[in-house]
Amino acid sequence: MSKRDDLIAKYAADLRDKLGIEPDMDLLTKVTIGCGPSIYNADGETVAGSDKSELERVKDSYLVKKLGLPDGPELMAAIEDVITRYGTSNRNKYRPVVYYLLCTHFGKQSAYA
Repeated sequence: MSKRDDLIAKYAADLRDKLGIEPDMDLLTKVTIGCGPSIYNADGETVAGSDKSELERVKDSYLVKKLGLPDGPELMAAIEDVITRYGTSNRNKYRPVVYYLLCTHFGKQSAYA
């Protein structure tokens, strides 16, 4: 297995173990690839759930630019919901997992078609 395959397996385990979700592996793989090289960097691989500027970046760069959603208060509410579901005390909120959850929340799987 490649390093990326190992990371995808780790993200899938997080979805199963911490969130009780059986992931769509094809979508999870595409979301992970979409994150680019940031997944290989310990700081870039995770989302700081308590850092408001980080959450704004997720909203602007991912939800608005990548998924094409119109900016509005429901975007930040969805991010906060995902962070809460993932576990506020959970130190490692992996970026691909957060993006996967947001993608499915908004039903924007077509962005990865």
